[in-house]
Amino acid sequence: MFVNKMPRYEILSEESMATLNAGWKRIVSEIGLEFASPWAVDMLKEAGQEVTGELVKFDPEWILKQIAKAPSEFDLRARNPKRNVHIGGNHMVFGGVYGPPFVLEGSTRRDGTFNDFQNFCKLAQSFDALDSVGGVVVEPNDLSLDSRHLDMVMAQATLTDKFFMGNVVSAENARDVIAMTEIIHGGRKAIEETPALISLINCNSPLRWDDRMLDSMREYALAGQPVVFTPFLLMGAMSPVTIPATLAQQIAEALTGIALAQLIRPGTPVVFGSFLSNVDMQSGSPQFGTPESGIGLLCTGQIARSFNLPFRGGGTLNSSQTVDAQAGYQTLMTMLPTFLAGTNWVMHSAGWLEGGLVSSYDKFIVDIEILQALMAEFTPLEFNEASLAFDAHQEVGHGGHFLGAAHTMERFRDCFYRPFLTNSDNYDRWTRLGAKDTRARAEEIWKKKLEEYVQPEMDASILTGLQDYVAKRKSELGE
Repeated sequence: MFVNKMPRYEILSEESMATLNAGWKRIVSEIGLEFASPWAVDMLKEAGQEVTGELVKFDPEWILKQIAKAPSEFDLRARNPKRNVHIGGNHMVFGGVYGPPFVLEGSTRRDGTFNDFQNFCKLAQSFDALDSVGGVVVEPNDLSLDSRHLDMVMAQATLTDKFFMGNVVSAENARDVIAMTEIIHGGRKAIEETPALISLINCNSPLRWDDRMLDSMREYALAGQPVVFTPFLLMGAMSPVTIPATLAQQIAEALTGIALAQLIRPGTPVVFGSFLSNVDMQSGSPQFGTPESGIGLLCTGQIARSFNLPFRGGGTLNSSQTVDAQAGYQTLMTMLPTFLAGTNWVMHSAGWLEGGLVSSYDKFIVDIEILQALMAEFTPLEFNEASLAFDAHQEVGHGGHFLGAAHTMERFRDCFYRPFLTNSDNYDRWTRLGAKDTRARAEEIWKKKLEEYVQPEMDASILTGLQDYVAKRKSELGE
């Protein structure tokens, strides 16, 4: 968990914020949003909102009263208490890639497997820069669709001692994840007092909340587990092509979901989510790491803070098909504004490739390097007598060098960030050692990490409880 003490880069003026506020209020009150679950429509109607079928038009002031019930910050517990995190304020929490169906191993692109899922869990455990394995780090396509969520939770719970995300495919899956989390942490009361799960609920943009997402959200909210409400916005496809219009839509979608969560259980921890980029207007393909997505991040961080809500956005998003220069610069184009915006919960922090279709082993390592370097860059400098190093000037004098100075010798081991992937050998040495490029070096690192991986210990009674639950549920599912 990183504490970002740097100033936030806020680009919206008071006038711009006022215009956006008027915009989202007009959307929710005049156009409204659709809710595909009857229970959600009934709750909103009972709360006094205007309902016609699945369409709900809102009183904006009622929405503001509802979101004021959500905490501005909250804690998440991990199996290992040393891995507990805080969401909100100056804290930044990082999780791995989420959702790809494919894997890139070297130059081979293929369907993801459960072995891949386990490998990414092990890699997430191996790097302290990541606070969580995330959720579906890759889809285990070789497992039964009905029960694979049980195997994924089992892997996340046993191969890591960090917190993980809840499954949102269905309400039934959500109940399973909650039940297994209760086994890990000692019961329902324990996870209600300090949550242990966070789940991603995407709006089916534009302006529709679908039944699977809503039904899953209700289970997590009833259990007091945090929910990330994230509009899925690709400008030109799921929102208008202008950033201001997209921001207004994003606010309308996120706040209506948050308001519903507070109806279910007042005080439910929530996160104002953003997944905002654009399409290529020539091909229609999604684009990531664009200037527009960076601007959207900066704006949304400021917007979330104006509502006193934690913020989710950014990550290592890119559109590249392979681990190349494009993957690197688009990733940095996203991760830099992620830090500048003060993002609290950062999904897709390692492994994202090809617009989110692929989890890449090599890219995972590249992303960890970028993440660690940005953490170093966003650590404030210390200004004191020692850091000004006047004694070093006295020792070295005019025209000398500082390589052997006492000040240098006392600090050389940790005075600069030490990259573990970057190579700075001279050309002759680099050639002599195999002329390995970044991708080749990354491959060596992740393979070595998997060889060195040590599984964290788990209490035997907890392990047995999880195994028994999974066996029982698979039997009930007919497996």
